[in-house]
Amino acid sequence: MLKDRYGNELSTSSVAARDAYLAGVDSLMAATPGMDTAFQASVEADDGFALGHISLARAKQLLGRGHEAKAPLVRAKELAAGTTAREQSQIAIFDKILTGQGMAALDAIHEHMKSWPRDAMALAPATSVFGLIGFSGKVGREVDQLAILEPFEKHYGDDWWYRTQLAFAQIELSKLDDGERNIEKALAGYPRSAHAAHIRGHLFYEVGEREAGLAFLTDWMKDYARDGLMHCHNSWHLALWSMETGRHAEAWRIYDDALRPGAAWGPQINVATDGPAFLLRAEMAGQERQPERWRELADYATKWFGKSGLGFVDMHTVLAYAMAGDKETLATFVESPRGATADMLPAMAQGFEAYADGKWARAASEITPLLDTHERLGGSRAQRDLLEYVVTTALVRDGRAAEARAQISKRRPQNGHGKGFPVAGL
Repeated sequence: MLKDRYGNELSTSSVAARDAYLAGVDSLMAATPGMDTAFQASVEADDGFALGHISLARAKQLLGRGHEAKAPLVRAKELAAGTTAREQSQIAIFDKILTGQGMAALDAIHEHMKSWPRDAMALAPATSVFGLIGFSGKVGREVDQLAILEPFEKHYGDDWWYRTQLAFAQIELSKLDDGERNIEKALAGYPRSAHAAHIRGHLFYEVGEREAGLAFLTDWMKDYARDGLMHCHNSWHLALWSMETGRHAEAWRIYDDALRPGAAWGPQINVATDGPAFLLRAEMAGQERQPERWRELADYATKWFGKSGLGFVDMHTVLAYAMAGDKETLATFVESPRGATADMLPAMAQGFEAYADGKWARAASEITPLLDTHERLGGSRAQRDLLEYVVTTALVRDGRAAEARAQISKRRPQNGHGKGFPVAGL
């Protein structure tokens, strides 16, 4: 039988189907453009290749086109009985993911990897801050993220995908030296991996090297197509660093070109979260509030995530409603919170509303209790620093700058390197 690049057997006799599938896997793992077209080419070469169909369904989901995933999912399940045990298990995992059974899928991944430790496609959904563990809503999920990856080092060695994911898990736990070694190995193994470039950017963020991070990612992004999965989010990093290094016009240019609804290319989750995150951090850095931009983001949130139940998205959704002044819609999130982090949502919503209204003491008091467990929301530390800086900025504007500096210096000391903390008045 033909095999994938990890040595797993594939139920196809078509070399063309195999080669297109391998190209799709690498594209998915590296977030390069074309993962969906590669998997489509695979099933066109062999319509009986079940793994090609299920991978196409997964690619559609990742690209924010989940409505297109149903047909390839159905086809994969029709073909599953004629495949290997590994492929049947992988199809079952993705079936759970595509039908909203996240925790069942995670349990299935744990079992699957006991028998097929080099099935990277099956392991991948459990990795990263946007994965099944990342969005589990659990305290300690950062530790869990690293714990699921470390035992597989003997199976993957210096594989660039594995080193990328291992590095991110390490960086999120402040194991920065380990993270640096692994992300450099990953970039050496696959320099055009947008995920690896992104995670190298996180390392620059964590050590407070804004200028170096901006230079690295600007250079890396110059050849990255707009339809790449990470174009929007990597642009968020560029916009943020541009704002924090005083390149205000460039920061707004990036926002309008690559983050703003209608201009951004990327999965809806990135547009709905990166836009509000940038606007608020820009305002906290001293920029004027721009109500029309906030209304645009609130409208986008209503279109795509009006009832998401996903904590990380909800954090940015209620922020957009608060800053747009949509108190009526905001109230629904306070009154009927949903999802694994529903208990955190009312305080976030009320804290953001207080911030929007200039009630600084209340904003700080609502958000502060969430800081010690905001890992539950998912996303990266760099993204959840939004909450850290809301409290810091509210304290500054409440006339408590010394308290603000003491808090952010203790919680995120590296962020103050170079030009200091990116908060006006601090």
